[in-house]
Amino acid sequence: MNASDSERNAGPCDWLPLSGFQLRKAGVRFDAVRVDGDEGRLLADWMESLTGGDPGPVVAEANGRRGVYFLVPPGSTARRSWPRGVTRLNAGPAHVSYVPVPALTGKTWPLSWRCPPTEPGRLVHPLLLRSTVTELFADPYADPYADLYADPYAGR
Repeated sequence: MNASDSERNAGPCDWLPLSGFQLRKAGVRFDAVRVDGDEGRLLADWMESLTGGDPGPVVAEANGRRGVYFLVPPGSTARRSWPRGVTRLNAGPAHVSYVPVPALTGKTWPLSWRCPPTEPGRLVHPLLLRSTVTELFADPYADPYADLYADPYAGR
């Protein structure tokens, strides 16, 4: 069986656009965690360091909020508290989110791959990301037991 031209050019993942960029519905192939500005870039640096340079797919935005999008498994962002400064892009009852995804090559401005996808199914590890972003945004005066008192149904 021969692969079509679009399948051969899609790169390691069939959800990648062939050119430019497209919006992908969260909750289908992946969810995303967005952290804006310098904090997002610092978080990406930390994740690269912790994973030997391959944290999974990470998209960077060059304008506006200068968001950094970490692509995580679908459903992995729900039912957990995340620190302030984190935007969860997922799907659920009564809401849908879309994640901007650039092509691997060509003109994709204002988006680019900070860490491109390397193989199908390889995404950012959500627990490592959550732990790292929690440390990045840690308040030295916060209650260390606050998660124990959190509403387990928050974010549904």
